[in-house]
Amino acid sequence: MTRYPDAFIHDIPKSDLHVHLDGSLRLSTLIEMAQKAKIKLPSYTETGMRELVFKDYYADLPEYLRGFSYTCAVLRDPENLERAAYELALDCIDEGVCYIEPRFAPQLLMDNKSLTMVRMLGAVDKGLGRAKSEYNANIAVREKQRPHFDYGIITCAMRMFGGSGFSPYYDALFGVHCNSAPNEVIRMAAMELARGVVRARDEQGIPIVGFDIAGQEAGYPADNFIEAFNYVHKNFMHKTVHAGEAYGAESIFQAITDLHADRLGHGYSLFDLDKVSDPDIEDKLQYTERLASFIADQRVTIEVCLSSNLQTKPELRDLRNHSLGKMLERRLSATLCTDNRLVSNTTVSKEIRLAVNSFDIDPKTLKNMIVYGFKRSFYPGSYTEKRDYVRQLISRYEEVARQYGI
Repeated sequence: MTRYPDAFIHDIPKSDLHVHLDGSLRLSTLIEMAQKAKIKLPSYTETGMRELVFKDYYADLPEYLRGFSYTCAVLRDPENLERAAYELALDCIDEGVCYIEPRFAPQLLMDNKSLTMVRMLGAVDKGLGRAKSEYNANIAVREKQRPHFDYGIITCAMRMFGGSGFSPYYDALFGVHCNSAPNEVIRMAAMELARGVVRARDEQGIPIVGFDIAGQEAGYPADNFIEAFNYVHKNFMHKTVHAGEAYGAESIFQAITDLHADRLGHGYSLFDLDKVSDPDIEDKLQYTERLASFIADQRVTIEVCLSSNLQTKPELRDLRNHSLGKMLERRLSATLCTDNRLVSNTTVSKEIRLAVNSFDIDPKTLKNMIVYGFKRSFYPGSYTEKRDYVRQLISRYEEVARQYGI
């Protein structure tokens, strides 16, 4: 097994294609924002919040998701959104991450008052753009001795929401459409988001590069979102879909065939035969293997989030049991991502370290995984600009590898 020094992992150029803004605040910033807005937290110290909310290990998915009630509460403010985006970019730059695609669900944060969708998207763009401008003013970047930092924004529709307290926007939407079936309201919200983000991209110039659905898979199938995804597809927006995180291979198939997914978020359950539930599928092993081949043929990249999966799936126990091993054996396009830097207490560098310590990843395979993160990004520039950027990043990777004899 190849040994990779921590310094090498830090110095290589990296990307993060699956990072939730509302799961990636600095803990000190969250506490400060909550105190200022008089939002109740279980503790107002970092140690206390680590012990009570943002842990290294979680009992189950509900415990993992608990922290989002606090992060979303403080982010219903444009200044806080801008700051969170700015600090996320700085933290990524600090560990050698050159390109990120932060994602969030605008309708979770909209408050039906001052925080409109356009204002929210603009605040996130402003924060990311400020960090980008500051870093790219560095002389080494300007003289192309180092790759520049860049970003694109991904917006998420929610697979499910209901009851009260999910968000002010969703509460109001259900109130207005109280005579509609829940799935109809979910479709309405997704379609409204699709129209809004395309308009914000085209009219405001905000670099919204992708559309996603997040939330509970089981019971909330992809066909609820076909209209919204067809809309963004026809408007030349990329698509990534949370699929195969908690549900099985059928969810992944739906994401690719019904929602035109260019990438898959997690894909963890791709090879789990127990989660293939369609009674018409007689040979489950054959189905999953054919699906894996289809994913490879279509060059669909899987956004793998090791720490997050380990924390939300108690049955996993050991990362060596993670499906990443089978993905690599079948040479699927997979790249390593954080999911939630705060909630999972991780970084891209930590995710790479976990991968190389848990699987036999040779230098060529590691390079491919890193490069996939750039090649399969939804880069906001033109094709030629993206190609030049990727070439620069590959050259930088090869330069660092030579320095470390890898």
